[in-house]
Amino acid sequence: MKKSIVKLLFFSIISGHIFNMHNLKAIVPHYYFPETKFLKQEALSIGKQAYQILFFGQVKDSLNMAKLAVKIDDKNEILWTILAETQIASKLYNDALISLNNAHKINPKMAEVYFAKSTIYLKQSKIEKAKISLQSGIKIQPKNFNAIFQLGNIYLMEKNYEKALEEFNKAIKIKKDFWQAINNKGLAYFELDKTSLSIISFEKAISIKENAESLLALATCLRTKDINQAIIIAKKALIKDPNYVEYNYRKEQLWGEKLQTSTEKLFNNTELKKEILFAKTKLN
Repeated sequence: MKKSIVKLLFFSIISGHIFNMHNLKAIVPHYYFPETKFLKQEALSIGKQAYQILFFGQVKDSLNMAKLAVKIDDKNEILWTILAETQIASKLYNDALISLNNAHKINPKMAEVYFAKSTIYLKQSKIEKAKISLQSGIKIQPKNFNAIFQLGNIYLMEKNYEKALEEFNKAIKIKKDFWQAINNKGLAYFELDKTSLSIISFEKAISIKENAESLLALATCLRTKDINQAIIIAKKALIKDPNYVEYNYRKEQLWGEKLQTSTEKLFNNTELKKEILFAKTKLN
């Protein structure tokens, strides 16, 4: 009798437990937990949307979306670089460097991380760090003509014109119609007192794309050779882009001291006074 009572008690406890579990399942709702693969795809989709709307000027929204994407998947280096882009656009440079460091930990061979870091360092006027970052990225992507061009620009800033020319030539060898690099060769040549080579560079850049910078620089080169032609070309340049009337704007475009001085002398010509005044009025 004792054994039977114990067995009966045991089975009643078990059955009661099972019964209670069924009740619990009825009370507690079922939740759907997405698979990791789905979450990663969703994070990447959000990251891409953040990158797209950034180009439409929606900086705040793109930053928030990029942050969300990284929260969902913090193991994707692409999402960290997108977040860094939105942070750079928001002028959160130190935050952007942290994001890029996270991307670098995931993928040390991602050249874009080095290029983005270089952009930040330039904005922070840390020229040497910017140069080192570019050089590191170029080692990974030796055919990236934009990065090579930017390295040449850093040498222009440092007034190392021979090195700048080397980098611009490398970029042009990869992309033969790279008029920006051809133009900047002209900037370097002028500071080296090689005006004839400057003229060749600016004319070639104009033949690829008629742009205000090359036109005005060419006019400056022609100031002492053919003033009438120089005035005609300078007028055309200022109509195309009035910004070039400003000394500081030209400085931002990496114009050297010699080219700046020569341009100011050209602007002293009375035949250009009307165009200069009109350009300044348009800026205001």
